Amino acid sequence: MNKEELQIYFDELKKELNGKIDDAQLMKELNTYLNEYRVTPEAAKRGIKRKYGADGSSSFLTADTLSKKVSDLKGTEMNVDITAKAIFVDKKQITVRGTPKTIVSGILGDETGTAPFTIWEGDSVELEKGAVYVFKNAYTKLWNEKVQINLGSRGKVEKAEGVRVDVPERTLTAESTEIKIGDIREGVGNITVTGRIMTVEQRNITVKGEPKTVYSGLIADDTGKIQYSAWNDYSLKAGETICVKNAYIRAWKGIPQLNLGDKCEVSRVDDSFGEIDVAVSKKTIADLIKVGGGLDISVTGTVVDLRTGSGLIWRCPDCNRSVLNGECTTHGRVEPIPDLRMKLILDDGTGAISAVVNRQDTERLTGITLAAAEGLAKARGDSEVVAREIAGLIIMKKMTVTGNVLSDDYGPMMIVNEAKVEAVNVHAEAEELYNELEAAL
Repeated sequence: MNKEELQIYFDELKKELNGKIDDAQLMKELNTYLNEYRVTPEAAKRGIKRKYGADGSSSFLTADTLSKKVSDLKGTEMNVDITAKAIFVDKKQITVRGTPKTIVSGILGDETGTAPFTIWEGDSVELEKGAVYVFKNAYTKLWNEKVQINLGSRGKVEKAEGVRVDVPERTLTAESTEIKIGDIREGVGNITVTGRIMTVEQRNITVKGEPKTVYSGLIADDTGKIQYSAWNDYSLKAGETICVKNAYIRAWKGIPQLNLGDKCEVSRVDDSFGEIDVAVSKKTIADLIKVGGGLDISVTGTVVDLRTGSGLIWRCPDCNRSVLNGECTTHGRVEPIPDLRMKLILDDGTGAISAVVNRQDTERLTGITLAAAEGLAKARGDSEVVAREIAGLIIMKKMTVTGNVLSDDYGPMMIVNEAKVEAVNVHAEAEELYNELEAAL
């Protein structure tokens, strides 16, 4: 997007933000969202307004901390104290920008409502389910129009000794909504899903010194598949069809997961799906933006850009993360090993998605091998020349990519398992476009 086009959205945002960000920073933010992350203008505006607070909330960008009930949260607070009960708690390891990190997530509730939370510095945090805590200096965001509570490096959590919080019981069975697996998205709750169990696994873990068993796998219907997890043993078996009532959805990196909680009802039903193809789910990018992510997704679109970090890169020999100047964020100074990849921006007319393509497919699609890339970089004295060569070969090609789609504040991103260039019949596509235009006149 050129400067003149950026100026239109700049003017809109400047008026709404009302001096909460200077002009140079606002233009930089817009350029990052629209030209680097390739999100839609509406998504860019939402992201910037969330970050800098365009709704006039008095709790945004202030040194004073406010105390709020869960139902009063707007999703724009930057310094807020929340006293609530831990209804659900989960501690896990994730990787953020190549660095391992421990986070604590779950659901908080008070007498006014519930909301999901994430503690981003969770190494020394131990929360007890059912206990009441004060989240100090928290900030909130909106995801799929639902408030999420976050605790960063400036925040802390303290147990609220002697404080009682009564969370209203949820009305479940009467309001459970039946939904197809292909329509599931992050944030929906109290749903009924019917599907065939494709796989069953169980893991033995230790939670607060007590052994626990987690049951998980894949469940599918004629519209798609989804991962499920359960803390109770429902004696699930691969191949049987079940109806799950009062389930809820949580997401990991934007990929929805079906959770069978304590109040879930599971029954066996007759299988009416016939043959289920669980290999690949064909979707538009608009579908992915709406849902948030998914497993084994196939998307076809045009390569419109090659992002920074493409071409010849270097990886840590121990953890395989990309390194810069021989420095791994986890293992420090290392002797890196070379690799080849593409970070594409794919556009299908309904939206754009980032897609990371591995060495094998990069070599096959471009004809540039890793050895050739190393030789070219050495001969030119510039490793960026490899990315430029790849860009000339791949941009504006029509491509189908398949893989798992993750999602964050900048939109969906696919980790590609398979990629292929599609043959384009220019005459047929021009004829189709002409017919569409003629029909619209």
